[in-house]
Amino acid sequence: DKEGVDVDRVKNELAAMEVIPDDWGGEVQFLEVSAQTGQGVDQLLEAILLQAELLELKAYSDVPGVGVVIESRLDKGRGPVASVLVQNGTLSTGDIVLAGHEYGKVRALIDEMSHNVKSAGPSIPVEILGLNGVPEAGDEFVVVADEKKAKDAKDEKKAKDKQEKDAKEKSAKQAQETADKKQAAIAEERALKIKYNKDKALEGARKQN
Repeated sequence: DKEGVDVDRVKNELAAMEVIPDDWGGEVQFLEVSAQTGQGVDQLLEAILLQAELLELKAYSDVPGVGVVIESRLDKGRGPVASVLVQNGTLSTGDIVLAGHEYGKVRALIDEMSHNVKSAGPSIPVEILGLNGVPEAGDEFVVVADEKKAKDAKDEKKAKDKQEKDAKEKSAKQAQETADKKQAAIAEERALKIKYNKDKALEGARKQN
């Protein structure tokens, strides 16, 4: 919908990142879609259904909900709000949900039309109200049996994330120390060469005198 958009330029930039359009002999479908006019939306839905059928993508609605946090925010009137996409199973009001490091009982589910709904199945986006904090975009959410399990899982995940963070920081520190030592060794070698050349030049000057 952006004016003056160059579709071929976008394709070229994506191709440079090895995302090759199908009309260029690649495997990725490209469809031009407009949110303002609705152009290409029907074709997009058809392409998604066809791709899902070809890849035999399946989801179940009779299991606890699992999905991903798309975005989240802290609303003054409603508290933490997380927009999520259900990828498998069913998410219902009253469920205990763990989303990243946050958890809580689902107080309300709101669909894309701002209507309250009782549940959401696979591929359905909804807003969750009732979490105790704001999760990060990209966090996975899961429905758990009760708040104790949610809290235990949260603490376990937090400890694991801290360990991974500490390990990355330690690795980065070691890499920096190694780089610093290497630079110091190069600088020392350069200083010795300069001193050697200087001493050699002085010795040559003395011999000439």
